[in-house]
Order: sequence, then structure tokens, then C-alpha cells
Amino acid sequence: MRALAVALTLCAGMASAQSLEDGLGGAFELVDHTGSVRTEVDPDGHHQLLFFGYANCQEICSAVFPTMASIVDILDEQGMALRPVMVTVDPERDTVETMGDALHVHHPEFVGLTGTEAELQVAYDAYSVEFEELFVDPFYGTVFSHGSFIYLLDGEGEVLTLLPPVLGPEMMAEIVGGYLEAS
Repeated sequence: MRALAVALTLCAGMASAQSLEDGLGGAFELVDHTGSVRTEVDPDGHHQLLFFGYANCQEICSAVFPTMASIVDILDEQGMALRPVMVTVDPERDTVETMGDALHVHHPEFVGLTGTEAELQVAYDAYSVEFEELFVDPFYGTVFSHGSFIYLLDGEGEVLTLLPPVLGPEMMAEIVGGYLEAS
């Protein structure tokens, strides 16, 4: 029963009242899992699926990362390029050295982003991301409550829509594909 309560708490995440009309999204500058500086703009001009979580997450992220990977693969089969990106809420564990392997288990194109507390806060504020430490799991470390939405960004880093992971990869791929075809 405790596991169910934790799962429900994690799935609820931290709600935000900001909408796309309010200018959700914005500029940030972080470091990716290879040590390169990246911004909200994709260097190859690809649309992006952006998620705020942590690479070692055993809760929400363990479901969202494979979903994001499936969306990328479904759309790739249709000739549409899309990049999965995660901004960490756990920079102590998600470092340049550790994020890549953890994310590439889900998809080889996954990009992990981290930075200083101040740099990450800029991204959190731009996307109205809130999170908090819930407890420390003796096997996996700190467990955070964090949002579960996936942001669809165009190649220039503009937020196009939010995707709730409960839709499933096929439905989300259909929605994202509509945006990619329209651009």
C-alpha cells in the first residue's frame, strides 16, 4: 500500500498554473552528458521532447523515458526527427559522467542536461518546474516528487505543447507527428 501511495504522489507531481499563453518555456544554458554547452535550441534543428526528472529515477522517469524513446522511434519510422532531452532535478547524482549511460539504456539519442544550481534554476523557472525531496530509498538514494509532463519544443526551443505521459506512446506520437508535419 505504501508503494501505491508513493506512486500516486509521484504521478501527481507538482502542479503549475502557468500555461502556454503565459509564455511557458524560455532560454537556458546547461551542460550535456558529453560536457558540451547546450541551450533550449537543438543544435541540429530537431524538435525535442523535454522532460524534467533524473536519470536514476526508479519511479515516474522509469516509465517516461521508455515512452519518450518509443515516440522518437515511432516518428523516426515516419521520417521525422525528434530528440529526447532530460533536464535533471538531481544534479548531485546526474553528472556529466553518469547521465549518458543511464539515459542511453532507453535510447541512444537521449540527451541529459545538468548545470550549477543557478543555471538549473533558470530552466526550472522558465518551465514552471517544481520538485521536492520525498525520502531516501536505501537502494536508489533520494526520491523526488517532480512533474510528469513532457514538453514538445520546436528546433528553436519554443514550447509547442505539453504531453501528459498517461496518453501512451502511440497517442503522443500521433500528437507530436501533427506538430512536426505542420512545421
